[in-house]
Amino acid sequence: MHLIKTFSSQRWSMLKRLAVAPFMSTTAMSAESLPKLPSGSAAAIFADKTYWGAVRGLYAVTPEVANLENGYWGIMAEPVRREFIRQTDMVNYENTCYVRQRSAADFEGVRTNVAAAVGAAVEEIALTRGATEALQLLIGGYNRLKPGDAVLYADLDYDSMQYAMNALKARRGVDVVKFNVPEPATRQGVLDAYARAFEVTPKARVLLLTHVSNRTGLVMPVAEIVRMAKARSIDTIVDAAHSWGQLDFKVSELAADFVGFNLHKWIGAPLGVGFLYIRKERLADIDRDMGDEDFPETEIRSRVHTGTLNFAAVLTVPAAVALHQQIGAVAKQARLRYLRDYWVRRVRAFKDVEILTPDEVGLYGAITSFRVAGKTSKADNEAIVAELRDSYKVLTVRRAGVAKGQCIRVTPALYTQEADLDRLVDALAVVTGTKAG
Repeated sequence: MHLIKTFSSQRWSMLKRLAVAPFMSTTAMSAESLPKLPSGSAAAIFADKTYWGAVRGLYAVTPEVANLENGYWGIMAEPVRREFIRQTDMVNYENTCYVRQRSAADFEGVRTNVAAAVGAAVEEIALTRGATEALQLLIGGYNRLKPGDAVLYADLDYDSMQYAMNALKARRGVDVVKFNVPEPATRQGVLDAYARAFEVTPKARVLLLTHVSNRTGLVMPVAEIVRMAKARSIDTIVDAAHSWGQLDFKVSELAADFVGFNLHKWIGAPLGVGFLYIRKERLADIDRDMGDEDFPETEIRSRVHTGTLNFAAVLTVPAAVALHQQIGAVAKQARLRYLRDYWVRRVRAFKDVEILTPDEVGLYGAITSFRVAGKTSKADNEAIVAELRDSYKVLTVRRAGVAKGQCIRVTPALYTQEADLDRLVDALAVVTGTKAG
């Protein structure tokens, strides 16, 4: 009985300390682990073993497989994971005492943090459960369409966003036009494809445009396409689910008025957090979500009515953003491109393997897909994924929806090592029956 009382007293004291722990941005959470980033050339940055070894040390990952399927969502670094646990404990302990009294101010702090990091005004940002929700709200809420107008999207756009565009036919009475991005892709080829789509669809009023394709990893020249669209009075809704955190940019550089973002992919926040961006001068062109009345019509948060969010996940976002900034957006982009190039340059020499993502500067990041010649079906690609996983302990993923046939996506992360990619290359040499030339 004495032991029970002692334990209860100690636990009660711990929980009280936890409950009063202040909400913090956790800016210094990872300082203990990271050395100073080397200066000098890009090569000095992306290949510095000391620095990236320290970054890798921030992640606890299974040794059972070389995980090259990091496009689904981003693993939390250990400092972020610990903050998520801390916030989960706090919310669970204080429950509605916290939520009813202090959560609104803390959420506003998170919104301010995200807006500053992405280069937007806070009144242009609203938190969501992810990019899918954000983009569905933007597509479904866009209110300038009238019957007889047309909307456009490409084969490389994300499935759920294609569905949302297709639904506009019944909801808004518009024509839905799909076109294909050329393969192999070049910057000029991509620009020409969008220019042709605009030319043959004179009634187009909305374009869905994906910054980084989840299918192939192709990075679209977004700003150029948005400007081309604006010249024809076409508004663009940009899917930036995969780009912010993988690539170094601010939202203004996209030149778009409507953008959906994830925070649980390349920023590394807990699952279930994203945000939408609406340039403040364009807010009226997106309807309030289901007639929301919790916020004034002039407030962007009236465009989202999710319900009860995962409070701890939202409260952990500043920790993820802080770590992203500490590692450095430029350094992350350089490292991820280096890891991609490390395997792609060798596999390009395999006579029966098609690399779908070009090497042209600015058209790729971490993600790249390949296709084995003649293997374009679901069954073909699932068999290759299974063999890589089961025989060689290399995890990849099949992707559908590409006009010329299905393919396999490879996505390294900041914790990926060259040895993981060596394993992929060696496995592909056997699985595809090809050898490097």
